[in-house]
Amino acid sequence: MIWWHDFVRIIIITNTILAFYVVFHRRRSVSTTWAWLIILLVLPVVGITLYAFFGRGISQENIFAINKQKHIGLRNVQKSIAKAPKNTSPSDTSKAGNIAINFFNHQQEAPLTKNNQVKLYTEGETFFHDMLKDMVRAKETINVEFYTFYSDNIGNRVLQLLIKKAKQGVKVRVIYDAWGSMGATKAWFDQLRAAGGEVLPFITSRNMITRYRINYHLHRKIVVIDGRISWTGGFNIGDQYLGKKKKFGHWRDSQVRIVGSASLLLQERFVMDWNASITNNQQLIRFNSTLFPDLDEKNIHEGDVATQIISDGPDRYAPYMRNGMMRLMLLARKRLWIQTPYLIPDDAVFATWQTIASSGVDVRIMIPCKPDHPFIYRATQWYANELTRLGVKIYIYEDGFLHAKTTIVDDHFSSVSSMNQDFRSYNLNFEDNAVFYDKKFNQKMVAAFEEDMKHSHLLTKEEIKKQSRALRTLQAFSRMLSPIL
Repeated sequence: MIWWHDFVRIIIITNTILAFYVVFHRRRSVSTTWAWLIILLVLPVVGITLYAFFGRGISQENIFAINKQKHIGLRNVQKSIAKAPKNTSPSDTSKAGNIAINFFNHQQEAPLTKNNQVKLYTEGETFFHDMLKDMVRAKETINVEFYTFYSDNIGNRVLQLLIKKAKQGVKVRVIYDAWGSMGATKAWFDQLRAAGGEVLPFITSRNMITRYRINYHLHRKIVVIDGRISWTGGFNIGDQYLGKKKKFGHWRDSQVRIVGSASLLLQERFVMDWNASITNNQQLIRFNSTLFPDLDEKNIHEGDVATQIISDGPDRYAPYMRNGMMRLMLLARKRLWIQTPYLIPDDAVFATWQTIASSGVDVRIMIPCKPDHPFIYRATQWYANELTRLGVKIYIYEDGFLHAKTTIVDDHFSSVSSMNQDFRSYNLNFEDNAVFYDKKFNQKMVAAFEEDMKHSHLLTKEEIKKQSRALRTLQAFSRMLSPIL
């Protein structure tokens, strides 16, 4: 048995050396470093295997393909902004608002668009009904980009409509994340391809296993129709988003319909993601007036909601969207209200919320009452408990599952996003965010939050004290792993 002891000793020594090497050889946060180090040391061999698939950085090949894409639509967006009707309200672009506007547009990638009509959707039935109605009316292009595209009742309804529009001569394109769209197989999408549509898995979800990287996902939810009408937010395509899954019950989410030049920015985001994901040059999308119509004074929508479209992903050196949202939140003087299904902030965001709450601002964060991922929910509970102790009001939504990703700052600033308040959305996922600088739209966001509060309860210190020791232990353990969940 001596040889067996020697073999185990060699495995442990080799594993320890490898653990320190793989964790420290690339730049990452201290919390993420420690989380992976614990996994690698506690689970010899198994930990290395997990790291190979979930811990390695995004491939340089993917970074190159994504970063080489040019902003082919920005010039048209700028033209549309310049040609906006002179009587259109500039909405709220006050001195305070300009702080956030300038941050998001620091590299001239997110210009402020002022002539938009925006409608908020909070229920799946109305969202799918109106989105499908817009698709029926499409005359030239339908571009669809989702993390989840399920092969179920609503998924097949959407697919069959896209097939019908493709047969009518409308140019239909779909990008999906293969990891998030389990069940939506290549054969399933081949129905659309046979009708003349085009379908691509996002570049990071292609060959995930063979490239040993399955941790980087397309989490955006974007639909753009004829370059004029667009949708974005938290809803994906699937029956559960209609509240038809017993596990989740009623599904509460947030989505926005935008008519106006902000749709061109979402169109550009789609085109860049498409061109990064193509497998041959024949699929390349080039600038054309069909995709980016010239929205002049004759046909531009006379809305008045000032809007920025922000997008981010792990191809960037710094977490641009997270930093921008922190800058926006720090403008709060009256209220900061947030909805998120996953509450696993990094140290910087956590400190930001603590600072704002300590300044006398009404900070409220709403989370779901039930998990869709056990460890993630226990980590969410740990942060909810800790924030409650620090003066942040945590509301637990009890009427089903809360999946909305929204932020409300005072009376003028708000956002509807695909980005959760967690490490994954900050650093690993490709996300998009619509930021609105408008008092009237903000009032609608506040009204929706207040309605949700009627179906929620406020987490109290007394409730936290009643949590069992076993639950608190699980929460603490999950929190230690939060940087890699």
